[in-house]
Amino acid sequence: MNQGYKADLVSIIMPTYNSSKVLKESIVSIQQQSYREWELLVVDDCSKDDTRDMLHEFAKCDKRIKLVLLAKNHGSGFARNEGLSLARGRFVGFLDSDDMWHPEKLEKQLAFMKEQNCGFSFTAYHVFDKEPTVVKRTVRVPEKINYRQLLKNTIIGCLTVVIDREKVGDFRMPLLRARQDTATWLTILKKQEYAYGMAEPLAYYRVSEASLSSNKWKMLRKNWQMYRKHEGLSLIYASYVFSCYVGNALWKRRRQIG
Repeated sequence: MNQGYKADLVSIIMPTYNSSKVLKESIVSIQQQSYREWELLVVDDCSKDDTRDMLHEFAKCDKRIKLVLLAKNHGSGFARNEGLSLARGRFVGFLDSDDMWHPEKLEKQLAFMKEQNCGFSFTAYHVFDKEPTVVKRTVRVPEKINYRQLLKNTIIGCLTVVIDREKVGDFRMPLLRARQDTATWLTILKKQEYAYGMAEPLAYYRVSEASLSSNKWKMLRKNWQMYRKHEGLSLIYASYVFSCYVGNALWKRRRQIG
């Protein structure tokens, strides 16, 4: 299937909001990629700090960086969809403006996708707080995962995903305030048998320990809402996969060490 995508180009979608303190590290980690055929679509969700000034400076110096400046704040799902609508690449990747990539992420992941002949891939990733060199833990991933398995184990990190749109087709994220990425992967996995995981950690996810407890409860609630409202699961089946999800989350935290 050929939708007119540029064959070797990776379109990287980056939503951003008030990210001036961490934005530079994220963009530089893209500029340092060993794979050079990329475009970065930064969608600013109506930032109030000096994020936009920084973005204009980056775009002025690197023509591969394209800016989309929203007049109102809509949330990361909407922002990612704005980027997706402008993406020209056959391949699509995602990186939030506070996370980072390993310099060889794209090169290694595209080679992996060619070897596996797959349209949907993801990788392991490191979790850090302030410095990516100080890893708090590593999120390990399975060799592959299907729809039913992902319902029980939301293991796919958005910052690690690369999708081949010639194999998967065009897609958009549902307009949810949270878990829109997992809901997107579930939608894709209704058509693709598996998403394939790389064991090597190729991305760095920034987390603030101060907000972990409140975020955990918030994510539990959002996950439940996704099962019931977006996926339309019955109360009984939603309860079953939700209990599996919680169990897997607890097991992973015990198992993953920095």
